[in-house]
Amino acid sequence: MTRLLMILGAVWAFVLCFFILADIIFRALNLPVSGTKEIVANSVVIIVFMQVGFAVRSGSMLRADFLVLLLPQRAQKLLLIFAYLLGAALFLFLLKAGITPALRSFANGEFDGEGAMKVAVWPARFAILVGAAMAGLNYILLTLIEIFDLRVERMDL
Repeated sequence: MTRLLMILGAVWAFVLCFFILADIIFRALNLPVSGTKEIVANSVVIIVFMQVGFAVRSGSMLRADFLVLLLPQRAQKLLLIFAYLLGAALFLFLLKAGITPALRSFANGEFDGEGAMKVAVWPARFAILVGAAMAGLNYILLTLIEIFDLRVERMDL
């Protein structure tokens, strides 16, 4: 599931590039594409949260372990487990905090932008929920893998 979401996010980023290019070209002709700012702003949120689960599971999240590597192996493992649990807590709290705003946004028909082009906000809010859930679950999975010394095939492309 995380790989599928990552691929969908990458495809949407690719499509978004052409949308931005079209806006730039049409702006040069004094015919800007209305709603570009709103579409791009919401799309960036969607793309990031569609890909965060894969980033967690594939070990691609940013980490600075230059000090940790100086510690004994047992301490490194305990810190890694602690970091995974903190990551899970962060994303699961984000999931919990985002449920009400996402439902409210959907129920109220919340839109971003003014004038002729308005962009629905609820898809971005639900992307945050899905991404946070996938990242939190992947952090829990990585914690279990580390605690029980499970050998799992590395997830990457």
